[in-house]
Amino acid sequence: MTGFPACPTFPSTRMRRNRSADWLRRMVQENRLTTDDLIWPIFVVEGLGKREAVSSMPGVERLSVDLLAEEVGKAQELGIPAVAVFPYTPEGLKTPDGSEALNPDNLVCRGVREIKKHVSNMGVLCDVALDPYNSDGHDGLVKDGEILNDETVDILCQQSVVQADAGCDVIAPSDMMDGRIGSIRKVLDDAGHQNVTIMAYAAKYASAFYGPFRDAVGSGGVLMGDKKTYQMDPGNGDEAIREVALDIAEGADMVMVKPGLPYMDIIHRVKNEFGVPTFAYNVSGEYAMLRAAAQNGWLDYPAAMMEMLTGFKRAGADGILTYAARDAAKILKSG
Repeated sequence: MTGFPACPTFPSTRMRRNRSADWLRRMVQENRLTTDDLIWPIFVVEGLGKREAVSSMPGVERLSVDLLAEEVGKAQELGIPAVAVFPYTPEGLKTPDGSEALNPDNLVCRGVREIKKHVSNMGVLCDVALDPYNSDGHDGLVKDGEILNDETVDILCQQSVVQADAGCDVIAPSDMMDGRIGSIRKVLDDAGHQNVTIMAYAAKYASAFYGPFRDAVGSGGVLMGDKKTYQMDPGNGDEAIREVALDIAEGADMVMVKPGLPYMDIIHRVKNEFGVPTFAYNVSGEYAMLRAAAQNGWLDYPAAMMEMLTGFKRAGADGILTYAARDAAKILKSG
């Protein structure tokens, strides 16, 4: 033992004992990822039999409504309990007032009905925001360069009811307008949707990691300016706790932290502070950078992806919305 500092418990204490065999490592593992932790985002596009690759998100496709049930059924067979539906709205339907969001026959509503018709016992989450429908690319209504708060909340309330009427199980407001959770809860209840869950994007940051998602829904090319007046500053942590507290007080059943990787500390703080179901959004840029690095031979995508998702669990996340959901579920199912 020469050359090593004296250790009062060595050799009696050997930390490597519990790492010495696969069965033992599994038995003492502190945090474990399961398929029940995964939400799979899907993008819906107009047409029939259509699959469109999203170039900035390798492995991700936009699907026409008629293909949704089959693909969601496959996800269910892998053990994934829920999907999130996002639209690729045709340019001709994008307007300054985002009125297509209120169309009961829009892409999201048709997609939800198709899933519910053919796939039983699968949760469906719907994003509530105007960026897929707004010709300015913003999550809210814009007037003279200002993103309007209260007027936007009125539209979001209507959008929420339209989605719930279509069969959506979880309404997920991602807009970051003040007061929208309480308003949405009231209109849902008044419309007879007391059992529809609200997952609030409670701590959503003005992040550089959203680019590929904006490609996928077609909002990136039309975005006027940035979203810093309503999404949070990346340097702020205490503000996130205030935002989460307000959303819970207004009636949120679950909360989301977005993005995930740069905000592991926020996930941990939120879970410890409030003890409510807390989700991480493993956003498009986080997914794309792993895929791109793997394509260049710089890392092992499956191993890095599983390590990343397990990290969210260790930070305190109860679940993860991730584009890697199917990849992770296949690995977990294979053992």
